[in-house]
This record gives sequence, structure tokens and C-alpha cells, in this order.
Amino acid sequence: MTTPTVPTLTHTPPSLSITPQAAAKVKSLLEAQQKSPADHVLRVGVSSGGCSGLSYVFNLGEPQSGDLTFARDGIRVVCDPKSILYLNGSELHYQDSLTGAGFVWQNPNVKGTCGCGTSFNV
Repeated sequence: MTTPTVPTLTHTPPSLSITPQAAAKVKSLLEAQQKSPADHVLRVGVSSGGCSGLSYVFNLGEPQSGDLTFARDGIRVVCDPKSILYLNGSELHYQDSLTGAGFVWQNPNVKGTCGCGTSFNV
């Protein structure tokens, strides 16, 4: 008689990656406001609103208790535990082109976006 195998459950920690371009832009924004990367972070998150139901939020500030922290090239990006449910597995990039400049998300959780691209749904 053989013993049935029990599947092993693994827990993958939340992930959020930051491109070198995004890290450089965060660093320049902090420097422009005379804020130290050692003491300040880029806070990213999701809020209700927009044509498709959810919008991305960005703020420079100080880390808070309970934040999930992701780092690259000496800067930190933090996210609250509720927002990481929508951002898990995403990549934050900074794009500067002839048509505009700004932070751009590559978010595998998005099912649809609005026409202007500023809001999304999952």
C-alpha cells in the first residue's frame, strides 16, 4: 500500500519590480525636493475611481508601519498591503518620449483600461 502524496503549498511573497529608469526618476524627484532617499520613499497604490474603476496613486513621503518595501539603486518604493493585491507582479517603469513622460505600469492583473489609460479594472 502506498501513502498518498500531499501537495506542498508554497507562499510566494508579493513582488513589485522597478526599472532602472523609474529608480533614476524617483531619485531625481527626491533630490529636486531636497529629500533624502534614506528617509523618503515613493509611495504607490491603488484607489477607487476613474472610468474603469481603479486608479494608480503616487506620492513622495516617509515610510509607514505595515508598508511593503521594494528597492532598487538606492531608492525605495513602498506599497500598502491592500494595494499590493492589485499591483502584485507589476513593474514600474519611467518613460520619457516625444508623446509624453511619466511612470508606466506593466501590471499583469489588469483586465481592462479606459480609453485615456489612466484607470483600470481587474
